[in-house]
Amino acid sequence: MTLDFSKTILEKVSFDRYLFSKELRKLVIWMGHENEEISNLYQWCVDNFGEEYNDVIDQVFEKKLLKD
Repeated sequence: MTLDFSKTILEKVSFDRYLFSKELRKLVIWMGHENEEISNLYQWCVDNFGEEYNDVIDQVFEKKLLKD
């Protein structure tokens, strides 16, 4: 359910780089240590928004990996 909710939020804010980045950060924090969910979210983001927001996606998930 967490992943579906995350996808819905990101799809709704994908028109704006700042909002996409902000919501993606919040969602990754919200998922906490659910590594499988985070991994699935990462792959979904790359597949769906990688061309437009690859730098944002890499930055958010890189910071998450460094913290863990």
